[in-house]
Amino acid sequence: MLPPIKGFIGASLIEWEGKIVAVLFLPTCNLRCKYCHSADLVLHAEELESIPWEKVRDTLQHRREWLDGVEVTGGEPTLHQELPELLKALKDLNLAVKLDTNGTRPRVLKELTRANLVDYVAMDVKAPLDDRYHRLADVTCDLDAIRQSIQFLKSSSLDYEFRTTVCPAFIDKCEVLAIARELEGARRWVLQPFRPQGCLDPGMLSLTPYSPEKLGELAALAAPYVEECRVRGEAPLKDIS
Repeated sequence: MLPPIKGFIGASLIEWEGKIVAVLFLPTCNLRCKYCHSADLVLHAEELESIPWEKVRDTLQHRREWLDGVEVTGGEPTLHQELPELLKALKDLNLAVKLDTNGTRPRVLKELTRANLVDYVAMDVKAPLDDRYHRLADVTCDLDAIRQSIQFLKSSSLDYEFRTTVCPAFIDKCEVLAIARELEGARRWVLQPFRPQGCLDPGMLSLTPYSPEKLGELAALAAPYVEECRVRGEAPLKDIS
């Protein structure tokens, strides 16, 4: 049995750097991040029509010659106990798999990695690991679980990135430095510009995003702590110390 698939993009050039990938969207999430752009997946998943796996599989097979892989995102994919079966089905098509996760279920992340079901993990680190995390996520988070996921990825041979959406309501220099200390020594950290579009909390829609110059300043502040840091869509800054 496979998890419900609530969204499918047949090809994307922006989800996995250097690769052409299809994107599968799985429903539900255990967080309620105020700037989340997937409100329907998070709040109203039962109202969305499921896409049959057979249709997805046939499309992937048809495009197999020029697809490099598949991104599985959400929602939060690790909430689905059937996720391993889906990833195995994708690997059986000889496609690389990228998994997006919020890192709240480290056991699942470890099991998937050790079963060789994922090739790349993109983990959100949303805020400093203190009360600010709960405020942004609008729920009480298991911060120890998130730390476990961070440490697991940092110590693994798996390719990965951490990513942080730089929303002015929650993230500035102080927060970037606090997150940087948690991620110190990581391979890759991507800062994502906040987009005031379709946010779960309508109050976010009136926020003005940071300028490219401000985002560059924050990336430069973070760069000494990790091997590579960049703003999404721009060239990386690397630690040369």
